[in-house]
Amino acid sequence: MSIPSALPLLFTPLTLGDITLRNRVVVSPMCQYHSERDSGPNDYHLVHLGQFAMGGAGLIFCEETAVEERGRKSYHCAGIYDGKHLAQYRRINDFLREQGALPAIQLGHGGRKGSGRPPWEGYRQLTPDDALRGEPMWQTVSSSDIPASPHDPAPHSLTVAEIGDVVAHWREAAQRSAEAGYDVVEIHAAHGYLIHQFLSPLVNRREDAYGGDLDGRMRLCMDIIEAVRAVWPKGKPVFLRLSAVDGSGPAWTLEDTIAVSHAAKARGVEVVTPSSGGIGGAGSATLVPRTPGYHVPFSTRVRDAVAIKTIAVGFITEAQQAEQILQDGGADLIGIAREFLWDPYWTVHAARELGVANYFDLLPRTYGWWLKRRDKIREVTRSATQISATPDAK
Repeated sequence: MSIPSALPLLFTPLTLGDITLRNRVVVSPMCQYHSERDSGPNDYHLVHLGQFAMGGAGLIFCEETAVEERGRKSYHCAGIYDGKHLAQYRRINDFLREQGALPAIQLGHGGRKGSGRPPWEGYRQLTPDDALRGEPMWQTVSSSDIPASPHDPAPHSLTVAEIGDVVAHWREAAQRSAEAGYDVVEIHAAHGYLIHQFLSPLVNRREDAYGGDLDGRMRLCMDIIEAVRAVWPKGKPVFLRLSAVDGSGPAWTLEDTIAVSHAAKARGVEVVTPSSGGIGGAGSATLVPRTPGYHVPFSTRVRDAVAIKTIAVGFITEAQQAEQILQDGGADLIGIAREFLWDPYWTVHAARELGVANYFDLLPRTYGWWLKRRDKIREVTRSATQISATPDAK
């Protein structure tokens, strides 16, 4: 599309290594619980993600994707722990790229939050009744044998040797992600999942090299970053999502997040996504009031303190709001999730609202051509109506 002189920051391209995003709009990872029984994607995911690319978004994340089978939250969560998944993911990624967007993947591990049911079933743990329906429980793992809630079974506390296996799973998942055609990989270290379970002193009670002080508790996170960066294409960026504060109070602070971000940057992470919550309950549990842009102060602080690019997330719904965050230096990218479920064409609508010229060019040609023609006809009709309604001059 043509670029006017006063292009809004939201629609200014951004180069990260060897890739260039057409704009700063990011479709954040959204778990769908709609994968096949073996965690492979299907036509649902092609349509779900494809609509955001057709609507003009710059970077599109598939949902959090498990690096190993027991790392899933449920039987219908996405995974990339088997080579048989690659053709399905590549098909989706090829389509996204054909529409002008770049595909991204968020790699994660549920840890003690696995072996469960979807959120609309209360995230409850699997039971013997589920086993009768073909979904038996599995043993979850964590930093320590502390259950996620009083009603959940205790996870297995990983041994040091088993931690090495987990890191290897992340490395292999990153290799598969590159083969599947992803341009960005994000390591999910937030929302109470496995890496967060090692970071938080509320869960990590270890007394070995992976526990104790912050350096010990963040060791797994750093090991995983190093393993992923070692196999991820050099010209493609690695992102990291962190809970800037967790939902249980001062046990994990923004200063801790800044320390982890510094260490991550030194190991090759190029973008941090500061979120919140997860240890004290569901991934959305947080003490931070849910006001518009409620994570933006975290993004601003990390960006300034670490001199690293950030993604602002959290109740960002309006075009002017997103643009102002960028203008104020609060972030380099804007991550939007649930608003895209309501309006898959949020990006092109935002471009129109912000005065981007030729905003229809964000759409597929077969859409944009007809819509431009419709608007031209509408303008001609409106002008003719105004002329016919004007009284003759005397």
